[in-house]
Amino acid sequence: MSEGRPSRSDSPVSWVRKLSNLFLEPKDQEQLIELLRNASERHILDAEALSIVEGALSVSQMQARDIMIPRSQVVMVSRDAPAEETLKLVTETAHSRFPVIDDDRDDVIGILLAKDLLSAVVSSGEFNFDLRELLRPAVFIPESKRLNVLLREFRARRNHMAIVVDEYGGVAGMITIENVLEQIVGEIEDEHDVDDDAPILQRDENTFTIKALTPVEDFNEYFETEWSDDDFDTVGGHVVNQFGHLPGRGEQVTIGQFEFTVLRADKRRVHLLRMVILPEATDSESETE
Repeated sequence: MSEGRPSRSDSPVSWVRKLSNLFLEPKDQEQLIELLRNASERHILDAEALSIVEGALSVSQMQARDIMIPRSQVVMVSRDAPAEETLKLVTETAHSRFPVIDDDRDDVIGILLAKDLLSAVVSSGEFNFDLRELLRPAVFIPESKRLNVLLREFRARRNHMAIVVDEYGGVAGMITIENVLEQIVGEIEDEHDVDDDAPILQRDENTFTIKALTPVEDFNEYFETEWSDDDFDTVGGHVVNQFGHLPGRGEQVTIGQFEFTVLRADKRRVHLLRMVILPEATDSESETE
């Protein structure tokens, strides 16, 4: 190369590339998200992919305490409960895993898998089983556990549930791998989901699964009630109003003859409800003011 001749690295094209990298290279996570959103606006990245990337980035900043199911809403099995009571609880809630608590020490001693319990009942042909023999080890994590680290541990250990403990070692709540994944990919459908064409689904004689966005008019027609739609257009609106706050999964409220349990909710709204018609209530109690 002759002296004074500009090298390829000093060419105009190279300088343009360097300047582009200087201005486009994100300096922090906020700038990165902004670049991704710009790419989505230009249809370089679709909306679903953008949502997943944003969710994955947010998980690295969140802790177990941010999304855990509070202890008051966790369905637990008592170690000393009668076999019939345990089986009834498992079948009614339709969960796959249950923390088992020692009532004397007020401490979780293991995890019961519904499939293990049902297998024991089927194999023995009776309700005479030892709950202690069915327990699997419980995983305990601090409230400050980062979700990205927890997700990595869930995958490595092939575990689906962890018990969250506070700074004193007491049980603060519970978290599942589904809770973490929903922060990344959004709401995950499960066995409680209702088809778009069936916002109200009957589970048994007195139990129904209802989409929170079901219009009050449809609810009134289905259950022959007279709820007013002056203030709230949807069933979810009525239910949240009765709570007085945005409820989390597992919270319950009774409106007249109907007992509502939140099956799914996020930080913005309630999505799905279970409703049980209480037999002892009168018809007049089903009407809201």
